[in-house]
Amino acid sequence: MRKSLTALAALATAALAIPVADACTRILYSGAENAFYVGRSMDWAEETGTDLWAFPPEMKRDGGVGEGSITWTSKYSSIGAGFYNVATVDGMNDAGLTGNVLYLAESSYGDAKASGKPLLSIGGWLQYALDNYATVQEAVDALSKEPFALVAPVLPNGAAAAGHLALADKTGDSAIFEYIDGKLTIHHSKKYTVMTNSPVFEQQLAISTYWDTVGGSNFLPGTSRAADRFARMSWMLNAVPAEKDEATAMAEVLSLMRSISVPLGIQDPKLPNIASTRWRTAADINAKRYFFDNVHTPSVFWVDLDKLDLKAGSSALKLDLQGTPYLSGEVSKDFKPAEPFKFLAPKS
Repeated sequence: MRKSLTALAALATAALAIPVADACTRILYSGAENAFYVGRSMDWAEETGTDLWAFPPEMKRDGGVGEGSITWTSKYSSIGAGFYNVATVDGMNDAGLTGNVLYLAESSYGDAKASGKPLLSIGGWLQYALDNYATVQEAVDALSKEPFALVAPVLPNGAAAAGHLALADKTGDSAIFEYIDGKLTIHHSKKYTVMTNSPVFEQQLAISTYWDTVGGSNFLPGTSRAADRFARMSWMLNAVPAEKDEATAMAEVLSLMRSISVPLGIQDPKLPNIASTRWRTAADINAKRYFFDNVHTPSVFWVDLDKLDLKAGSSALKLDLQGTPYLSGEVSKDFKPAEPFKFLAPKS
């Protein structure tokens, strides 16, 4: 037992040295009576140029990387957050499937062109899932067959595009998808309720096991590093009560995300895994209600997916958030028709 704890402690210490380009956190909160909520923070070294986008069903798509791109027609409508408006990194569809892409420095997608498979930009990874699947089980079954190869071009800011994907649904099911050394690994269980960045998810679980032996009421690691945030949030998520009232449950989710956030203006060029929180989201899966919390504005706003005019054949809709407009309450009326953004593509 002592040897195993020593090994876990060594793993926890080693994880502190892993550099990461951002410091996001994702949680899956279980309310009372089988109500589920997903919270997420976006921590990044600069503003992410994020707008909110809503897409209709029966929308024709392609993988965004030119010749050899995979093609599909969306089955579900969805709402999501654009990242530099070249990637969907957060969102939910009208079936309740909710997804979040977080940075993972260890990601390695292999030689996409040599795979012989249709190609998909990493910017469209989450959107592909939201467009095609209603449940986590459905997504796991389909994506485990690897119907495409991911292409990860450089981001507009020059950073490597590298991430892992978390999915949750209205049953409380959860799955984490990672590509390590060119191979897809899927962690699928309702117990996988927290995800941060490095190290890879399997090692995050081991680190959490170590801190469980310490006991969160006695001591928890306090830095903004990914491994510490994973341990801290795992304890806090289990410590808070399962609320029945929707408004109270959502307040609890947002309070958890704020508790793990990095204050605006705190940056360390020598520690790229510490980056300011830019925005937070929270998804009420059962109500199909999507909350957005921009750190530059004083209030939270939300979108009821059912209030958007997203029928087959309708145009994509955009909520322009450039200039950080002050929004509050339900804002579906503020979405305007817009040409969908193009997924991140290799530079020609």
